[in-house]
Amino acid sequence: MPYVTISTVRGILDTAQKKQLLERVTDVLVEVEGQGNADFRRNVWVRIEEQDPSHWSLGGMQPTPEIIAGTFGAIGADGMRIAKSNAA
Repeated sequence: MPYVTISTVRGILDTAQKKQLLERVTDVLVEVEGQGNADFRRNVWVRIEEQDPSHWSLGGMQPTPEIIAGTFGAIGADGMRIAKSNAA
């Protein structure tokens, strides 16, 4: 029974991306560890663990919510990504 935890910075993945990631990681585990047996799916646990940007560092730089929104786009109250404006 595999348990997979995906750690990420809060604000990078929207609701749809999380759903897709959970489904696709599950599919890979069924294919590889479960050897394609569809019944193995019910034994696969996948968890997305999100942490505040202040808990992360990349190359000594801590991302801020503003940097994340500027790079990936903001996430609305409904959990979905708000399209970034390309206007200058």
